[in-house]
Amino acid sequence: MKLSVVIPAYNEQDSIPETLRSLYVTLSKYGIPHEICVTNDNSKDNTRAVLEQLTHEIPTLVYFTNPGPNGFGYAVRYGLERFTGDCVAVFMADMSDDPEDLVKFYYKMLEGDYDCVFGSRWSKGGKVVDYPPLKKYINRLANFIIRMMLGIRYNDTTNAFKLYKRETMEGLKPFLSPHFNLTVELPLKAMVRGYNFAVVPNSWTNRKYGESKLKIKEMGSRYFFILLYCLIEKFFSRGDFRKKTKPAAPVSR
Repeated sequence: MKLSVVIPAYNEQDSIPETLRSLYVTLSKYGIPHEICVTNDNSKDNTRAVLEQLTHEIPTLVYFTNPGPNGFGYAVRYGLERFTGDCVAVFMADMSDDPEDLVKFYYKMLEGDYDCVFGSRWSKGGKVVDYPPLKKYINRLANFIIRMMLGIRYNDTTNAFKLYKRETMEGLKPFLSPHFNLTVELPLKAMVRGYNFAVVPNSWTNRKYGESKLKIKEMGSRYFFILLYCLIEKFFSRGDFRKKTKPAAPVSR
């Protein structure tokens, strides 16, 4: 099963080399067929030049430049329209995600033939390093609200780091979110539409370089919009968007 890794990048010239090298070395070590797809989201620094240079060093790297509109969600969606693998992971450019965790996701998907594999930083075995206290409080509150409103047990919906089969990702379209609320839209749609999933503990480490692109004040209403959309779909769509199950093969006699 070929793995595609979609990475949005905006002004990540300092973080992206270590992220991509570590990712390539790890996936190659385990012999996982893969491609690394980076969307340069119209960066204002030297991200594009760095990516061009890295293509000569990392044979599985391809990159695109999103001409616009721009934003985290748009950048991820740009990559999700262009990957070629059998499954696809959304991975961060700032070294916050661990490539070893991605390997665990991949083998978990193979092991159980899951439609999705979600990470959890807050379950047993998960961990966070240098997580800003205010951001952590808001994160836990947001995830609690999502759990209560949708009646789910999964406790880390806002975690962007997740793995989906290609057919699952196709079943989640059309995408609505232009910004970080895409991280909530994808897993909630998967759950509401009946795709099965496994949860694997993962780690998260705060970035070493640059600044976070997530602006909490701007995102509250956008997260709420997606939550309401998924609630409406769950209770009022009458299953129109549910996962289509393949009919059983006829038994020959």
